[in-house]
Amino acid sequence: MTQQPYMLIIEGVREDGSRFRPSDWVERISTTIASFGPDHRLRYAPGARPKVIKGQKCLVVDSTLRDENPAAFEYVMAFAKANQLRMHEVPFDAAE
Repeated sequence: MTQQPYMLIIEGVREDGSRFRPSDWVERISTTIASFGPDHRLRYAPGARPKVIKGQKCLVVDSTLRDENPAAFEYVMAFAKANQLRMHEVPFDAAE
């Protein structure tokens, strides 16, 4: 049975409810796995991008990143777990 793609939402809030610092962590993580396009503009990786959800800066991670770029997926997950960030899964189209 194949698992349906989902989005993992990583919030800038720790599991204990405190705000995570620095406040630009989403941009830092996103640019770490981004690349520059032929026009010399930064292109976020399709599997991980910043998004504001309900006024909160979050990192939206596509579950397909695990297969497409396992190292990037593990990097993001290790960061979120080490910093005890809140994470939750949503259906693929719900995060859009």
